[in-house]
Amino acid sequence: MMFDYTILTSNWREIFDGICLSLELWLGGSLLGLVLGLALATVHHYGDFIVRALIAAYVGIFRGTPLLIQLFVLYYGGPSFGLVLSPVAAGLIGLTIYGSAQFVEIFRAGFAAIGPGQIEAAKMSGLGAMQTLWHIQIPQMLLIILPSLVNMMVIMTKETAILSVISIPELTAVMSGIGASTYAFAETLFALAAFYWVLLEGVSAVGRLAENRVSRYLAK
Repeated sequence: MMFDYTILTSNWREIFDGICLSLELWLGGSLLGLVLGLALATVHHYGDFIVRALIAAYVGIFRGTPLLIQLFVLYYGGPSFGLVLSPVAAGLIGLTIYGSAQFVEIFRAGFAAIGPGQIEAAKMSGLGAMQTLWHIQIPQMLLIILPSLVNMMVIMTKETAILSVISIPELTAVMSGIGASTYAFAETLFALAAFYWVLLEGVSAVGRLAENRVSRYLAK
C-alpha cells in the first residue's frame, strides 16, 4: 500500500504549528535547564556541606524519576498544592527542571576535571572566584564536557514527545490526532519519526562543529 502524502499536505498548518511549538519547548527547556544546571553546579562546587547536600538531593530526585511522572505531578498534582499551570507552562517548567538535573552532573564532572593547581595559580595571580570561573575553569572544561552537553541536548529533543501526555499540542500530539481521525497512522508516524531524525542529526552536526571550533580556539 502506497503512502498517502496528501494527508500531510492537507494538514500542513497544524503540523507546522506543532513543529514550531516542539522546537520552542525544546530550545526553551534546554537553554533554561543549561543555565540553571550551570548555576547549581557552580553553587555546589563552591558551597558548604549543607548546600551540596541540598543540590545533591535535587539532582537525585529529578534524575532518578522519569520525566513522565514529573509532568504528571506538576500538571495534574499541582492544583492540590495551589499550583495551577497551563499545559505549555507545565511542559516548559518540567523540561527545565528535568534538564537542569542532568546538566548539573555534566558541569560537576567538568569542574572536577580541572586540576587544583590551576585554581591556586589563578588565586596567586590575583583573580577572584568569578574571574577564575569564567576565564580558567569554564573555557577548559567546555571542551571536556561538550560531547556530553550535545548528547543531553539530543535527549531533550526526544523528551519533547512526552509532553503530549499533558495535552500540549506539540508535533506528537498533532500527528496522533491526525492519525486517529484519518486512520493514516503509517504516514503520520513516518513523518513524525523523520522530523525527529532530521532534528537529531542537525543537533549532532552543530555539536561536532562547536567541538571543532572550541578545539581550535584552545589550541591557540
